[in-house]
Amino acid sequence: MSSFEPMQEEMEKGRIPEHKEEHRKDSEECDGGTHCEVPEATSNKPDDAMNETFILHLYPMQPSDTASDQDWICFPGTEDILKHSTPITNRQLGNEITARQATLERADDFLKHSTTLTNRQRGNEITARPATLDILSVHQLAAQGEMNQLNEHLNKDNDLLNKQDERGFTPLMWAAAFGEYAVVKYLLLRGADPNILAHERESALSLASSGGYADIIRILMEFKVDINTYDWNGGTPLLYAVRGNHVKCVEELLAWGADLTMEADSGYSPMDLAVALGYKKVQQAIENHILALLKNKK
Repeated sequence: MSSFEPMQEEMEKGRIPEHKEEHRKDSEECDGGTHCEVPEATSNKPDDAMNETFILHLYPMQPSDTASDQDWICFPGTEDILKHSTPITNRQLGNEITARQATLERADDFLKHSTTLTNRQRGNEITARPATLDILSVHQLAAQGEMNQLNEHLNKDNDLLNKQDERGFTPLMWAAAFGEYAVVKYLLLRGADPNILAHERESALSLASSGGYADIIRILMEFKVDINTYDWNGGTPLLYAVRGNHVKCVEELLAWGADLTMEADSGYSPMDLAVALGYKKVQQAIENHILALLKNKK
């Protein structure tokens, strides 16, 4: 079978216009193995949908194509597709991957930089510079537990040991109020006076009781402080411990002999205050102490 017999069969069936036969004959005259392009031929029947312009392309046969005798036929419109449609190459794929990697790298660089707004960016203004240890007073150092700096100040001037501030608080009072046990012990061993009262008769013991620091109460009692001292409104260390619902402090003060009968200016005794505030555990601690006293009398 020749390479054009299929085309003849198609022409007999009316699928290929007759003028294609002329194109085929003209193409056979070209040199073998050479690409030939036949000039366009138009049909005399413009109303016939099948009578369109066709272009016949003959391509050289490769040795591997000897099994096929058919020539390549290019129908209208496919020539531009063949000319412009090319497969995506690895290089093109690599370019896309490279561009994507560059985008990710730029995103990583953006994330590396902190996006937290500064005070200046927020429009805030610094009203005061933060304090440093060098400018803190001995009272502030004692309250913050800065032992080394406090020791340096006292070594330079030991009169600072019992110095009172504008409220009458000593370094020992500030340490007791903030629960700095190590500082309290250090100041007591250095010679601080635990019985000094502030302007409103606050004491280191009442401040420790109000804060709930039973260990500081114990060490202050070891230095023989007045356990029943009262402040401007009649509050004793025991009353402050009850008011704060500090059961351990109440037990510690009662063990050292705090007076249960002392009342504040409001008329409340320690037991009355515990009942009024509804502190059941504090009431139980006071009751246990009273029962222990009664047993000892017997």
